[in-house]
Amino acid sequence: MTGASRGIGRAAALELAAAGFDVAIAARTARDGDGRLDVDPSRAVPGGLDTVAAEIEAGGGAALPIVMDLLDRPSVEAALAATLARFGRLDVLVNNAVYQGTGTNVLFDALDEADLERIFEGNVKAQLALTRAALPHLLERGGTVVNMVSATAFNDPPAPAGQGGWGLAYAMSKAAFGRVAPILHVEYAERGLRIFSVDPGFVITEAMRARGTVGEYEQHFVGATPDVIGKAIAWLATAPEADELRGKVVYAQREARRRQL
Repeated sequence: MTGASRGIGRAAALELAAAGFDVAIAARTARDGDGRLDVDPSRAVPGGLDTVAAEIEAGGGAALPIVMDLLDRPSVEAALAATLARFGRLDVLVNNAVYQGTGTNVLFDALDEADLERIFEGNVKAQLALTRAALPHLLERGGTVVNMVSATAFNDPPAPAGQGGWGLAYAMSKAAFGRVAPILHVEYAERGLRIFSVDPGFVITEAMRARGTVGEYEQHFVGATPDVIGKAIAWLATAPEADELRGKVVYAQREARRRQL
């Protein structure tokens, strides 16, 4: 589980642990209180791997906290190695983490080439590297991959970035990442791989509150809490009936209501 120090990642890690999985949780923030916004380091963001691991263990589960940065490829590769060393197997990979630094939500004329490179490294290339390394282990046991995608990839924004819309670079990167699950489904479904794209919709997270942007989006969208998305991810990982959605975009809020999760 990447991006597991807070938000959707934390919620999904707790739900997977409750479903009986041992969970490796990866993120940049090791300790609650150390997290800062990339775009404004003066602003703290609550959450850390230490508190998520403690929650999992308090519920009787096993957690492995791993410090990982999407822009640091060796740390991405080491995360999988550490997971296999601790648990000896891999059943589920959740590609939830994204790059959250400069350029993510800016107007086109404020986007520079260096930001674009970082956004694609953090939102596409790092996930592909992790999936490539994990694939042999997942194929051994008919494992599951959950890729967090976004409606920004295929919907037009209701307003410019900064006014409730989204930046071009982020949308482009999520559009690219959105092609991974459908194509890998075609290539590996017959070998047992279960792979899904999950669109969480508008989710009100700790980072969004810290940025002060909740109201910016609430004027256009109705938000959900991260636990709703976490339940949908755990359902995909455990429910045989979810197989009908393999290779497709799963609208997490709709499925959570439909399945009464």
